[in-house]
Amino acid sequence: MSVSDLPGLNALLNGSCAVVLIAGYVFIRGGRIAAHRACMLLALLISALFLVSYLTYHYHAGSVPYRGSGWTRPVYFTILTTHTVLAAAVVPLALVTAGRALRGHFDRHVRVARWTLPIWLYVSVTGVVIYLMLYGVA
Repeated sequence: MSVSDLPGLNALLNGSCAVVLIAGYVFIRGGRIAAHRACMLLALLISALFLVSYLTYHYHAGSVPYRGSGWTRPVYFTILTTHTVLAAAVVPLALVTAGRALRGHFDRHVRVARWTLPIWLYVSVTGVVIYLMLYGVA
């Protein structure tokens, strides 16, 4: 695998994280606590792998300019801006949410998880959208 393969890997990791987050939500709504826990821990692992891959890519490649024009340009930058801000916010949110669950503070876990899940899902899905818009795959 070369550095040029990392954006595709990053999109795959983001998409996988979104699927695992949704599965974890479905499991907890169905009372399947062990399956929920496994999904959430897997989502944390996938996100950590994404972060390593993302930082490695941008260390070697720098930033990639958006080459689109017209109406897609403001759409891209709106998505990118919201994605970036929320990606920075989701790191501590996810860690606090997981920490509360692992310590057995489930009432406090649920209160923050209600915010963490939609933000984390948004970041994961928009990460794939950004990849598709940047690399012209879509």
